[in-house]
Amino acid sequence: MKHVVNHVCLSVTLLPIYQDPPSPVMKHLHETEVVSSFHTIMSLPLICRVSVRGISTQAKSARTRALVDRIIRIDHAGELGADRIYAGQHAVLGNTATGPVIKKMWDEEKEHLETFEKLIVQHRARPTVMLPIWDVAAFALGAGTAMLGKEGAMACTVAVETVIGEHYNSQLRDLIEDDPEQHKELIQIIKKFRDDELHHHDTGLAHDAEKAPFYDAMSAVIKIGCKGAIWLSERV
Repeated sequence: MKHVVNHVCLSVTLLPIYQDPPSPVMKHLHETEVVSSFHTIMSLPLICRVSVRGISTQAKSARTRALVDRIIRIDHAGELGADRIYAGQHAVLGNTATGPVIKKMWDEEKEHLETFEKLIVQHRARPTVMLPIWDVAAFALGAGTAMLGKEGAMACTVAVETVIGEHYNSQLRDLIEDDPEQHKELIQIIKKFRDDELHHHDTGLAHDAEKAPFYDAMSAVIKIGCKGAIWLSERV
């Protein structure tokens, strides 16, 4: 910008330097150069606005892409964990009266996991490298709490689904704030799965979760573990 202004000033001030009056041709050339430089200066704000708008659009697109990638990666990991928790519980309590209740919740988690496995491919999202660890740890958590009886298994369910329900609500707020129309399909999926998880939470309470030994302590530890898993899955 400074260079262009200097160029105009130079073009304007060159005329008086000639000792003899400038020829009509030279005068016309200088006038043309001044007008051209003036038009260049006047067009700069428009060029700048277009450039800034383009940069802003690219930045918005990158943020949206990162948001969707993060959500799908975390939810895929979470649904894998839920699937393995119920698998562990069913391995211990499958032949008891509580077996069908666990099986019904497990079947819904299988549907959730299958959906996010498709979304991973569809959106080319990066899955977390923690999947093998969550696979083993979640099964151990499900089986371990089930060994305390149906109350222990249901206490685990209530704690896990509390965290997942809150997390899904947070994701819904982020998606709606970013672009509710663009994320319409993903919002509908997450809403349905959130409702399923909250139903699992209520099922756990209805099946004596709060009667589990050391319920409060167990619930607190499981919730911390779930939040830690979410934090790690988001980043690696």
